[in-house]
Amino acid sequence: QVQLVESGGGLVQAGGSLRLSCAAPTRTFSNRFMGWFRQAPGKEREFVGALNWSDSSTYYADSVKGRFTIFGDNAKSTIYLQMSSLKPDDTAVYFCAAGAIKSMNPTAFGSWGQGTQVTVSS
Repeated sequence: QVQLVESGGGLVQAGGSLRLSCAAPTRTFSNRFMGWFRQAPGKEREFVGALNWSDSSTYYADSVKGRFTIFGDNAKSTIYLQMSSLKPDDTAVYFCAAGAIKSMNPTAFGSWGQGTQVTVSS
């Protein structure tokens, strides 16, 4: 497993923006996929998007395409989730995750951060 340290959550008004970061200081090549999931109260954990460190490619859930962007800083072993045009439905605890294969299934990610709360007010 790899250590993941998240930061950047908070309260924002609908239509606003927020950036989350996730540092992975002990990341190895076997954890070349890093991404974000979110979980709202009473709901299952939901895939948001992920980055492949090997080629910097990204993929997203349909619900966030065009609004959220993931990018990475290889020197810092850190990925970022830039969220724009936020909606109240985006309110959730956001988790950073790392894994070895491309997937939208949380079971494919073996390492998880502690989670950070994002609240979007209407």
